[in-house]
Amino acid sequence: MKITVLAPGLLTTVQDDGRFGYQKHGVIVSGAMDMYSMKLGNIAVGNKPNEGGLEITLVGPSLKIEKNNLISITGANLSPTINDEKVPMGRPIFLKEDSILRFGRCISGCRAYLSIAGGFKLQTIMNSKSTYLRGNLGGKDGRALKKDDVLEVGNKSKLSLNIIKKLETAHKGNNFIYPSWYLHRAIYEGTGRELVRAFEDRQFKNLSEKSTNDFFSQDFTVNAKSDRMGYRLNGPKLEIKESLEMISEEVSFGTIQVPPDGNPIILLADRATAGGYPKISHVASVDLSRLVQLKPSDKVSFKKITLKEAEKLYIEREEYIEKLRLSIKLMSL
Repeated sequence: MKITVLAPGLLTTVQDDGRFGYQKHGVIVSGAMDMYSMKLGNIAVGNKPNEGGLEITLVGPSLKIEKNNLISITGANLSPTINDEKVPMGRPIFLKEDSILRFGRCISGCRAYLSIAGGFKLQTIMNSKSTYLRGNLGGKDGRALKKDDVLEVGNKSKLSLNIIKKLETAHKGNNFIYPSWYLHRAIYEGTGRELVRAFEDRQFKNLSEKSTNDFFSQDFTVNAKSDRMGYRLNGPKLEIKESLEMISEEVSFGTIQVPPDGNPIILLADRATAGGYPKISHVASVDLSRLVQLKPSDKVSFKKITLKEAEKLYIEREEYIEKLRLSIKLMSL
């Protein structure tokens, strides 16, 4: 089975949960920007949560997908259709016939995820299929998809086959079958403004009093120069009380740094392995999935929480994901 790219869209890449354990060698983690949506999409089709899928940015591709494939679309609502028939998101979709999947108008968010039962037959580099564009590493030849690319689909798991069997009695479209159930919060429904929770990082105490207040009370705008490496923000200029001589320190997904111009940067999936700017705060992991759905000119503000609270929220979300996985497994027996 295979998928053929008829049109690539703006930026479509293969991503999974990334390369872990190699930052000490200067290799970045990369991986999906919206890890939550990616995991839910995989769970819906019976894959392991960290299986590689397609990350689709703003303008989606046109794909020819062979029949008997099981897919799911999560994350941003980019108006997906199969053979011009609207596709429900956040649930498994079984293709009865060879089909053309297209994406249209962006209704909410900017990153959608296409998961397919069995994942893609691609070379695993450092335990990951993720694409790192700047390093020409992973995915489909280390780059974004282009016209006429062909992606081979892997073998379906027993759970995927059970889901397909259950779908035989479900709702039927002209070219596909889908269940009445769906995964809660698998579709991003934001309005272009997000309040995300964040805790203090190492150099927060070095901010001026005014900047400390501004950071947790004012809106910031996502700059057009933002990308998978980081979101550049415009808003109140953040000032450090005195010049700091810093040695580069470790950074992670969600670290917020303040460069000399005072405009904060939120480091994201393709961040470097270390950074030399002051680290003032860190976005709670559970809110990263909403943050990365913001487009240029969208607004973000920050709510202060503690590290302990962020850890509790993370554990609760992981428990929720596991409950969803077990529920789908039980429904498919």
